Amino acid sequence: MLLSSLLTVVLASLARNTLAQDQFGPIKYDDIHNATTIYGTWSSGSKAVLTGPGFADPANMTFTYPKTTGISYSFSPDGFYEISRYRFNSNGSEPTCITGVIVWVHGTYTLNANGSISMTPFPDGFQQVQDPCAAVSNFIQLYNETEYYKGWRIFQDPNQGYKLHMFAFDGSPLAPMFQVSTTPNMLPTKPLRNVPPATNSRRSLEEVEKRSASSAQDVFGPRYVTGGMVVAGALAFLMSSTAILL
Repeated sequence: MLLSSLLTVVLASLARNTLAQDQFGPIKYDDIHNATTIYGTWSSGSKAVLTGPGFADPANMTFTYPKTTGISYSFSPDGFYEISRYRFNSNGSEPTCITGVIVWVHGTYTLNANGSISMTPFPDGFQQVQDPCAAVSNFIQLYNETEYYKGWRIFQDPNQGYKLHMFAFDGSPLAPMFQVSTTPNMLPTKPLRNVPPATNSRRSLEEVEKRSASSAQDVFGPRYVTGGMVVAGALAFLMSSTAILL
């Protein structure tokens, strides 16, 4: 009986490992799993969100807001990456409290042998969070989190070309991205602003505006709670959710 139980446990473990390898196992560079290399710039949805100049100004910690939400990733052959994100987060208990988050970060990445991606950021990444229901409704803070993606695949879409699927650390899928350039569209691949060690301070938007003449665009601000912006935010959130499902 004991031997039978042990055998059952071993077989179950092997089955789980096999499933994990089939799902996110050692990466295969072929037409089925990866129709092209990951190098270049990728963008989701309408491709309004892109890495490189025109999205963020790291020196002044400001953003130029895209017309729609989305994500964009760039990878260089020599191991550098850049990410631009713009999204709305819904609040089920308070429908009018839709939070807007815009993020820029860059650094170095590694394509691991098990099919995962490890990303180590430079310290100058930052994000702006706008929440009409929070005590501080609009602030900018550093964003320098190490990111781990469990897997990635590239397929050939008959209409839009190469399509990148990435999976977060927990296996959840990101919005599919399409290749917009085989050459990565990135800012210089080095820290672009001096950041004191162990700094995680927040700045209100007013403080950032005083620091730089080129202030961030306030697409939310006090007017964010008006009906028009709430509807726009909700529609953008639903479009982003639909893109993930597709």
